[in-house]
Amino acid sequence: MSAPGDNYQRALDRFLREHPDVATELDSLNPLAAQARGESVAQYRTERLYEAFEAQAEREGLFAWELTLKLTTESSEAFETQRLEVHKEVAQMAGMNWADYCQLHDLSG
Repeated sequence: MSAPGDNYQRALDRFLREHPDVATELDSLNPLAAQARGESVAQYRTERLYEAFEAQAEREGLFAWELTLKLTTESSEAFETQRLEVHKEVAQMAGMNWADYCQLHDLSG
């Protein structure tokens, strides 16, 4: 089994392959913008990548961890199964009734 960081990196790599426009934009960032923020160009690029990834998750109505899962599972069925498992754990940790949690997060559980 992969470490969570490995899955996140795999998801970011796939995200960039599937969104070449984002990759192009990241490759043409202004180094002066990075300098103004006190960051290296690599750090600045990484932060912009994270922002683009989170924005895509939001557009899909997902949390970033859900998009990571979606991009790293073998099938949509595996994605939905694992996604619900994680949500159930979160509901349990929050002490919430599963039905209430599903309603709050628009899940069909």
